[in-house]
Amino acid sequence: MTFDVALAEEIWTAKYRFSPSEGKGDDSFEQTAARVARAVAVAELPEHRSRWEARFRDAVADLRFIPAGRVLAGAGTERSVTLFNCFVMGTIPDSLEGIFEHLKQAALTMQQGGGVGMDFSTIRPAGSPVLGVGADASGPLTFMDCWDSMCRTVHSAGQRRGAMMGCLRIDHPDIEAFIDAKRDPHRFRNFNLSVLVTDGFMTALGSDAEWPLVFNGNVVRTLRARELWERLMRATYDAAEPGVIFIDRVNAANNLAYCETISASNPCGEQMLPPYGACLLGSINLARLVDRPFEADAALDEDQLAELTHTAVRMLDNVIDISRYPLPEQEAEANAKRRIGLGITGLADALLFCGAAYGSSDAVALTRRWLGIIKREAYRASALLACEKGSFPLYDAVMQDRPNLADLDEETRALIAEHGLRNGCLTSIAPTGTTSLLAGNVSSGIEPVFAYSYTRKIRRQDGSTREEHVEDHALRVWRQLKGDAQPPPGLFVSAQTLSPADHLTMQAAAQALIDSSISKTVNCPEDINFEAFADIYVEGYHLGCKGLTTYRPNAVTGSVLSVAAPKADPVPSKGDDVLSPREDQLHGTTYKLKWPESAHAVYVTINDVDQDGVRRPFEMFINSKNMEHYAWTLGLTRMISAVFRRSSDVAFVAEELKAVFDPRGGAWMQGRYVPSLLAAIGDIVDRHLDGIRSGGLPRREVGFSHSFTPTACPQCGASAIIKVEGCNNCLECGYSKCG
Repeated sequence: MTFDVALAEEIWTAKYRFSPSEGKGDDSFEQTAARVARAVAVAELPEHRSRWEARFRDAVADLRFIPAGRVLAGAGTERSVTLFNCFVMGTIPDSLEGIFEHLKQAALTMQQGGGVGMDFSTIRPAGSPVLGVGADASGPLTFMDCWDSMCRTVHSAGQRRGAMMGCLRIDHPDIEAFIDAKRDPHRFRNFNLSVLVTDGFMTALGSDAEWPLVFNGNVVRTLRARELWERLMRATYDAAEPGVIFIDRVNAANNLAYCETISASNPCGEQMLPPYGACLLGSINLARLVDRPFEADAALDEDQLAELTHTAVRMLDNVIDISRYPLPEQEAEANAKRRIGLGITGLADALLFCGAAYGSSDAVALTRRWLGIIKREAYRASALLACEKGSFPLYDAVMQDRPNLADLDEETRALIAEHGLRNGCLTSIAPTGTTSLLAGNVSSGIEPVFAYSYTRKIRRQDGSTREEHVEDHALRVWRQLKGDAQPPPGLFVSAQTLSPADHLTMQAAAQALIDSSISKTVNCPEDINFEAFADIYVEGYHLGCKGLTTYRPNAVTGSVLSVAAPKADPVPSKGDDVLSPREDQLHGTTYKLKWPESAHAVYVTINDVDQDGVRRPFEMFINSKNMEHYAWTLGLTRMISAVFRRSSDVAFVAEELKAVFDPRGGAWMQGRYVPSLLAAIGDIVDRHLDGIRSGGLPRREVGFSHSFTPTACPQCGASAIIKVEGCNNCLECGYSKCG
C-alpha cells in the first residue's frame, strides 16, 4: 500500500504531533506511535510491558489500527487532557441551580477536549409555572442557548473546537420549537440536534393516532402523530436537522440495560451513553489489510483482522486506566463498565480493492463478514482479558442473554460464561475524518468515498496557503497498479451517485453487528421529493437502525452568475459562413451540469436559430455561482459562440472539448468516465446537436444523479463544506467540526 505522504504529514503536524516548548517531542509519526504505545503499555504488568508496547507500536505505526485523535494527541504527553473523545453529561435537574451546575460540568469537560451530549427533556416546558417566584418557565431551548454560548467561549480559549449534541424526547411539550430551532441560521450553531423517537410514537404514526405531549406524567396537549412527524421531516428536509435517535431500540439492544438507561448520545451519534458515560474510540483500517488489491483474487487478510482486533481491544482497555477524566462521576462510570468503541475506517476502499461497489449485494456480504469477525474476536479478547485482569465491576451473568451476545458462536459464548467480560460494550463506528487523512486519505469510517479527487488548501505558518491535489487512497492505488486502464463500470461509486437506499442498506447491515451505534450520513439528492425523503426514516426504523442522519443540499440562494452575451463581429472575414444578426428573442435549452469538484452546479445554455428552415446553434452561455469559473467560462463561451455563428458544421467543437483530460482526474457520470469538466461540457454540446438532428428534445440534466452544493467554510470562506458522519468538513482547508 502507498500513502499520500505530504497530506498525512500535514495532518500529523497540525493535529497529533507532540511539540513541547521545552524537551523532546515527536520527530516522526513513528515516534508518535511509540509515544502512545509506551504510555498505554503502562497499564500492563511490568514483566509484560515491553511485549505489549511493541505490539501496540507496530499496529499504530503501520496505520492498521488508529486510536482516536484524543489518544494520538494526548497519550504520553503529560498534558492535562482526557483521552476520551466524547461524553454524555448527567441527568439535568429541573431547577435553576441544578441546570447551571450541569452547565459548569459541561464546560469543564469541554475544556479538556471532550465533546458532550445532553438530554434536555427533564427541563419543564416553556410557560410552566415556577412555584415560589411567581414566574413562568422559559423552557429547555433557552437554557440550550446558555450551553451554545458556553461552547463558543470555551472554544475561543483553546484550539479544539467544541462539539455538543442536544436531545429532546418526541413527547416533550416543547418538541415543535425544538424541531424548528435550526431554521434560524444563527441559533444553536455549536449543537447537533436529535429527537428521541420512541417505539410508541412509531406505532402511533403507523395508525395515524393522536400523540400526547407530556411532562412529569401530565398530558399538556395532544396532536396527530403524523402532523408532528411531518414537521420533523420538513425541518430535516429543509435544514438537515434534527436527526433521529430511536431511543427505545437503543435501550432494548444495550448490553448494559440491566444497570443503566440511555437518553442521549455523543455529538456524532455513534455512542449512545448513560448519564456521565464516556466513549473511547479507535478504528481498524480495513483498507490496509487487503492483499492483491484490484486483482481477481483480492481478499482481506481475515487472520490478521482477528489478531489486530485482540490488540486493539487490549489497547483501548488500557487507555481507560491511564486517562484523565474531567469529572469524578465520569471516571467512576468509565471504570464501572469499561466500555470501549472499536470501529473501522477504510471500508469503502477495502470494498473497492475487492471489486465490490459500495451499496451492492457483494459489498453488503463482505461488510457483514468483516464486521462479524471483529465482533466475534472483540468478545473473545474481552473474555480473555477478564480471565487475566478481571471482569468489569458491574458485570452480571444476565448480560449473556442480551441481544448482542445471544447470536455469538458457541466457543465465544463458552469463554464469556467461564470468564465474564472485561468490557460492557465493545464496538461502535465513529467518524474518522482526520485520522483517515492521516492514513493516506482512505475512505472515512463506514462512509462511501465522497470525492475521489479534489484540491485542498493548506495553511502555512506565515498565514499564506498552498494548494495540494488530494486523491482517494483507492483511486491512487488503482492508477499505480493499472495505469490509464479504465475501472470496471459502476465500481468507483461515490456518496453522490449512490441512492439513499444504498446508504441505508449499508448502515443497517453494519448496525446488526455493532454494540453501540454508527456515525453515518445518508446523502440525498437535492431534488428528492419530500415523501420519498420522509420514507428514508421509516425504512431505517424498520431495517433496525438506531439513529439516522440525512443530508439534502439546500437550494442555492442568490443569483446565478451570468456571463454577458458576446457581441457579433461586425466585420467577418471573407469566406466565413455567417448567420444572420441576432434576433431579440431566441429559443434554446439550459442544461444543469453537476460536477463533483465544483462547489456549485454549472448551467450551460445553448440558443438556436432557424436558417433556411434548418435549426442550428447560435450561441452558448455558461453560468455558475462559483467565481472560480468566471474567466475561463467567459472566454470559452465567446469562442464557441463565434464558431457557432461562422460555421454550419460545428460537431468538431464537441469532439475537441470531449478530448480534454484534467490531470487531477475526471469523474464517473451516468455509468462512464468523463475525463474533465470541459469534456462534460463537450458532451452537452454533442447531445444538443444530436437533439437537433433527431428533432427530439435533448435531456436537460447530465452528470451525477445526486447534486451536491457545499456551503461556505467558516475558517477559509470556500464553498467546500461537506457533511459526512454527522460532522462538517471542509475539502479546502481541513476545517472539521461536529455540531
